[in-house]
Amino acid sequence: MGSRRVLTIAFASLMCVPALAQGPTYGVGRTPTAEEIRALDISIGPTGEELPPGKGTAKEGAQVYRAKGCAGCHGAAGIGGTAPNLKSKDPKNPDVWARGRILPLRAPFATTVWDYINRGMPLNREGTLTPDEVYGLTAYLLFINGVIPEDQVLDQQNLAAVKMPLGDNYAPLPDWKPRTPRLKGYPY
Repeated sequence: MGSRRVLTIAFASLMCVPALAQGPTYGVGRTPTAEEIRALDISIGPTGEELPPGKGTAKEGAQVYRAKGCAGCHGAAGIGGTAPNLKSKDPKNPDVWARGRILPLRAPFATTVWDYINRGMPLNREGTLTPDEVYGLTAYLLFINGVIPEDQVLDQQNLAAVKMPLGDNYAPLPDWKPRTPRLKGYPY
């Protein structure tokens, strides 16, 4: 009779757990407003409709590149630093994939380049660049890789129309089977 009573008490306790989970909130946190959610949604899609007002040229971007210390990580000309190269070492090669893992070349859309710079640069000070600085840096990186001319002004109206070197030649997804490495030569 004693073990049955213990089981009944244990069962009753377990049944109360969901009810306890629905208990008071203790005043911690709140539901964000629609405006707060919109303010956090900073992603930029291929069409560029989410881009903020602003503009920039390659010349302005080169000045921002020097002023913000981009060369400290990426090298003076976008090549040779400790961070990934921003300019191809083989710019004349017609095969974009052979030129290296260069964001302004491998990105399928110019808006992807803008979005990455806006969200992730400069390192440890992400999100501190103004829209004009991001447009300028985007123009500079596209210019040094031969995607746009030096005097082209990039803004929210024309950035999405920039024809990227990759075109529709996206990388194919690798074949993968369960319990095998995800990429050839990758240990995990």
